[in-house]
Amino acid sequence: MLNWGNRFNICAFLDNHQYQLQGHNYECLAGFGSIASIKANAGTALSQLQFFLNAHNNDWCFGHLGYNLKNETTQVVSATTTCIGFSDLFFFVPKYVFQLNEQELKIGSFANDHAKILEQILQTTVEVNSKQSFITIQERVNKAAYLTAIEKIQKHILRGDCFELNYCMEFFAEDVLIDAVKVYQALTAFSPNPFAAFYKVENSYLLCASPERFLRKKGTELLSQPIKGTVRRERDNSTIDEALKEQLYQSAKDRSENVMVVDLVRNDLSKVCKEGTVKVDELFGIYSFPQVHQMISSVSGKVKEELNFTDIIRATFPMGSMTGAPKQKVIQLIDEFEQTDRGIFSGAVGYIAPNGDFDFNVVIRSILYNASTNYLSYLVGSGITFYSNAENEYEECLLKAEAIKKVLHF
Repeated sequence: MLNWGNRFNICAFLDNHQYQLQGHNYECLAGFGSIASIKANAGTALSQLQFFLNAHNNDWCFGHLGYNLKNETTQVVSATTTCIGFSDLFFFVPKYVFQLNEQELKIGSFANDHAKILEQILQTTVEVNSKQSFITIQERVNKAAYLTAIEKIQKHILRGDCFELNYCMEFFAEDVLIDAVKVYQALTAFSPNPFAAFYKVENSYLLCASPERFLRKKGTELLSQPIKGTVRRERDNSTIDEALKEQLYQSAKDRSENVMVVDLVRNDLSKVCKEGTVKVDELFGIYSFPQVHQMISSVSGKVKEELNFTDIIRATFPMGSMTGAPKQKVIQLIDEFEQTDRGIFSGAVGYIAPNGDFDFNVVIRSILYNASTNYLSYLVGSGITFYSNAENEYEECLLKAEAIKKVLHF
């Protein structure tokens, strides 16, 4: 199905990989082709988006929110450039919508050509020997520079400027030729995660193996599930693996990070939810993924009826797990310390259903690729607190990038 859908210049393929986490909606949901779209950069992007959604309020919409929408939602404005080419915001009404689970495939088509589409999918052939160039990865920030940055960030924390800051660094390669579908399939085979996405807008690709939900609306309920806290897995030794899970659960440092983000999410949701409805459904939950154990908390609330999609996004984006606290100040510091424009990284990709429900991930554990410039990039980061050990944070970043490193064969 993905090989068939990749023929379109615009597509979004969202895959749950059979995880049955709280808030699970679809096993696999995809939108291919576009009959209408909106592309905008921060400034009036959300107003433009709401006008677009109002005009298509009975249609499926897929798309993304780039990190630099923070220029609009927080008024922390910075000059931005990106080598990948995604705009700050893009949404489209697809020509074809696919809903797939273990029992059935549902095809939605404006042309009412469902049988023809199914036949084309079944007859789609996959090129066996597509070319991929040798990939030489470079560090945008070397280890020494990373350690220096963490030291400076901790001085800000000591002064009381902030409590926690999510600091990210980029690895990149130039003059790269890849088969984006095959790389995505390899990435998610090695590291299947519940918020994976193959997302393409013209020549810009996001190959995403994210474990994290940003925000879901189902009926009147909003649900956010921030991740803070990571430890490696030892899948060949169950005793050690269980000990690592317990170590993560008991970690004072990770609990401190997690609860700060939970408080930030509670504050964000309180702006758009009915008074007294925001609650923490789960605190310090430990969930296992192929490469790592993660600490995940769940926060929910009942949304106010009069609010629309962009009202909710204005109050909650960017997500606290990728900024830190307090949000306004740490976003300023992120601009100061990070060497790379995040672009779509630490933004969100997802869908809005015809009934107004929506679900968006957090764009992490992802490969970004521009097929025009042949530029490839991935970013990793971690939450920095006063008690963070800079060496350990650096190693955590490398751990998070391990699946990508193996997939790219370097």
